[in-house]
Amino acid sequence: MTNRASFGSRVGAIAATVGSAVGLGNIWRFPYEAGENGGGAFIIVYIGCVLLLGIPVMLSEFIIGRGTHLNMRGALKKLSPNSKIHNVAFICVLGAIITLGFYSVVCGWVLEYLYQAAVGNLCDRSAAEYSQIFTDFISNPYRNVLLTVAFLAINFFVMLGGVRKGVERTSSVMMPLLFLMLLVFAVNSLLLPNAGKGLEFLFSVDFSQLTWRGVVDAFGQAFMSLTLGIAGLITFSSYFKDEAPLVRDACTIATLDTLVAILAGVVIFPAVFSFGMQPEAGPKLVFEVLPNIFQQMPGGYVWGVMFFVLLFFAALTSTISLSEIPITFISEEFHLTRKKATFIVAALTLVIAVVSALSFNVLSDTMVSGMNLFDFFNYLSSNFFMLMGGLFTAIYVGWFLDRKVITAQLTSGGRYRTRVQWAVIFCLRYIAPVAVVIIFLYYLGII
Repeated sequence: MTNRASFGSRVGAIAATVGSAVGLGNIWRFPYEAGENGGGAFIIVYIGCVLLLGIPVMLSEFIIGRGTHLNMRGALKKLSPNSKIHNVAFICVLGAIITLGFYSVVCGWVLEYLYQAAVGNLCDRSAAEYSQIFTDFISNPYRNVLLTVAFLAINFFVMLGGVRKGVERTSSVMMPLLFLMLLVFAVNSLLLPNAGKGLEFLFSVDFSQLTWRGVVDAFGQAFMSLTLGIAGLITFSSYFKDEAPLVRDACTIATLDTLVAILAGVVIFPAVFSFGMQPEAGPKLVFEVLPNIFQQMPGGYVWGVMFFVLLFFAALTSTISLSEIPITFISEEFHLTRKKATFIVAALTLVIAVVSALSFNVLSDTMVSGMNLFDFFNYLSSNFFMLMGGLFTAIYVGWFLDRKVITAQLTSGGRYRTRVQWAVIFCLRYIAPVAVVIIFLYYLGII
């Protein structure tokens, strides 16, 4: 184990872990969910979910990963050698590969629009034309697959660099740039006419607009935004140094992830309302509404290119973390070099990614439970793998793991005093499992 890689600095570790959490969902899903569910009311509930669910489950993964400096299966073997619970790791790793596969398709869309913005093809278009551009693109199997494969090639090229030269170095550059670009966009949006209407849409506290579904979505968004449940944080924390303050780092990571989501709302909605557009969710917002807005701004070409560069950074830092989960697992469990493990993961991901990309065109008639293959993989990832993995880590650490291990990790071997251990264990034992079960049953349509 002495030759195992680790992050070179605490800043690099935080940058890489924040990069694993910050993704396209922060930018196209969170702001709209907040606006449609009482604005500030949704944000208040979301922050409560992060505190009571997100941070405790994150710490449970940190305790497992940093406590053993192993991948999830190796860690569970070490912590519970007389049981078979380590086989849960196979489910989590499968979830990571499936998530990486369908998510890479959306990342390919980002590459396409970055190219289109750079060559000026998004200028001087009508709203209908923007909609048609997106429809034509995803309907083209060759271009859709080509851009998906191109993004995966960039992603796995970074992964071949290893933990420090690939993951840490890339995240340490991209995450500060992403925050800087968000701040620049936010200032620009706040200077637009009628920006106050967009801020009101996002921040006005109206609990009458917060439905039961909004509360469940706040729990689900907190869970998915922090990339809980698929062994990502176990893997990343296994590279943490023993002296790293886990509680402080978990709070920092959760705060930065939430800040990105809120900043995205400050970027998007003042601009949307300033130009009389309708707030939309998902791909329509990013690939149809916002390009229309950028062309109406002074210097719209520059803003359009910068925005898709920002999305590219968010996408790449997320796929890097998703890739690290199976790469570390395969290399350690099957005693392969990192290079071989990377190529194996790339091949597995490529199959899922290509099938997902083709589900909008060639395979559009192939349905599973009424969903195309892209939506089905998305559903599996969000509503099964992440939830079940998070439920397992919460129960395992909260009820079964030796308290001495928990104390040693939360205090970093006695280096730091902490008074939150009782609160963390309480949340892991009672709040997190109940919340995850409620989310799971809700998404299944049972409640």
